[in-house]
Amino acid sequence: MRLWRALIRRAWSIRLILIAGLLSGCEAGLSLASPDAIGLPRGLFAGLSALVTAAAFAAGLIAQRME
Repeated sequence: MRLWRALIRRAWSIRLILIAGLLSGCEAGLSLASPDAIGLPRGLFAGLSALVTAAAFAAGLIAQRME
């Protein structure tokens, strides 16, 4: 069990894979959500959606390079 904890603490590729998965999930959730339901202005919602999509793309690319 200690080996897994040490691996997760030191392995950036695992962290980036987890971040990429989390951001991809957020991207999917934002595509289903409505700005009116969340209570955000449409422009801010669109900007946040674009930011999450770009971050998911970048994290996915970095995670693939590290494997």
